Amino acid sequence: MKKSIKAIQQALAERGFSPGEVDGVWGRKSIAALRAFQQSQGLEADGVLGPKTAAALFPNDGQEQQRLSPALVWFEEARRQFGTAEVPGPASNAKILQWATARGIPYRGDDIPWCGLFVAHCIGSTLIGEPLPINPLGARNWARFGIASQPRLGAVMVFWRGSRDGVYGHVGFYAGEDATAYHILGGNQSDSVSVARIARDRLLAARWPISARTIETGRVEVAAGANALSVNEA
Repeated sequence: MKKSIKAIQQALAERGFSPGEVDGVWGRKSIAALRAFQQSQGLEADGVLGPKTAAALFPNDGQEQQRLSPALVWFEEARRQFGTAEVPGPASNAKILQWATARGIPYRGDDIPWCGLFVAHCIGSTLIGEPLPINPLGARNWARFGIASQPRLGAVMVFWRGSRDGVYGHVGFYAGEDATAYHILGGNQSDSVSVARIARDRLLAARWPISARTIETGRVEVAAGANALSVNEA
């Protein structure tokens, strides 16, 4: 059983902890409402729907509670941005620039690779207080983010680009895998937020947010389909 962000927001509102508009967008008001609820229950007020918080917020799930998969709010935000694309020519997509402004990241235009910026937006806007790596624009810097993880739904996946021993890289979120590739939901993939197949042997690291350490997910097997392997995500 998986609770959607709207379901979590609705449950909070029904208990008198207003998340703002029940719109499926996990932002500061939703986080503040969940923290207030956690405090009222004597739980760690981290703003993350871990197993104990889920059990308190959804007590009627009973036996199903052990199978509850809390919403991966950062991954849900990544999915919500699917299709966001660069603006052709010298202009830039104002939304992408706003991601940088909100996180205090110097960024002049979407002609600069923005896969790291996309990941920073998704995590920084939904997991308030989660430390981001120094210079999150640098894809390989995400190899030091959070804690080590196995590839699993929602994990931050860091890849080499060009050569394993080089400086270029790519970062996105694990969305699934087939026999030869990981399916990565990321930014700056064909100049947009999309899903790309990236060869398994390009993986450098899989990482997980510290503040979501109690959330368990697993691998997702999907068909390879007709999409070719991505070889250069710049």
